[in-house]
Amino acid sequence: MSQEPEKTVWDPAKAQSETEKRRKGTSVMLYLVILFAAAFLLMAWSYIIQQRANHETMSDLEESSSALENVIQENEDLKAQVAQLESQLADAQDQLDVLPDIISHQEYVLEQTCQALDYFWQVNEAYVRGRYSLCRELMAVMEDTSNGQTPLKDYLPTQSTTNNDRFSPADRYQEIYDDLY
Repeated sequence: MSQEPEKTVWDPAKAQSETEKRRKGTSVMLYLVILFAAAFLLMAWSYIIQQRANHETMSDLEESSSALENVIQENEDLKAQVAQLESQLADAQDQLDVLPDIISHQEYVLEQTCQALDYFWQVNEAYVRGRYSLCRELMAVMEDTSNGQTPLKDYLPTQSTTNNDRFSPADRYQEIYDDLY
């Protein structure tokens, strides 16, 4: 017995259904490809935007970092300047602490100079008038060192302030002293 192959009957409904299935399968594939392509494009676009934002952020951070470094350097410079000014202030304070002693010494020197000039004018007047004994007495006071201090004659000015080509008070005193002793 031989079997005869079954003959397939062409069924137009069945053929149409397979064609529709293929068309629908192709449409679904095309739709999925378009969706994947759109998703890929959106992801690429998102990546590019993120990279741009990161680049801008990095630029901003670099500028901020540079500005921060400048501020830190300026801060260090100001600290150094403050230290220098504090040192200068301490030096000035030390000078101020010594200033009353200097002023006191200058007042003493001025007082002694005034007293020496007063005696000098009396010595000069006595010498000019020929009163040599009075002149010697006054000079003895000016030469006195018994109290342990500098003699008054050393406080006489050594330069003439009148610019008249005359002796200074110290030079005139020495001239009188040399003449009497």
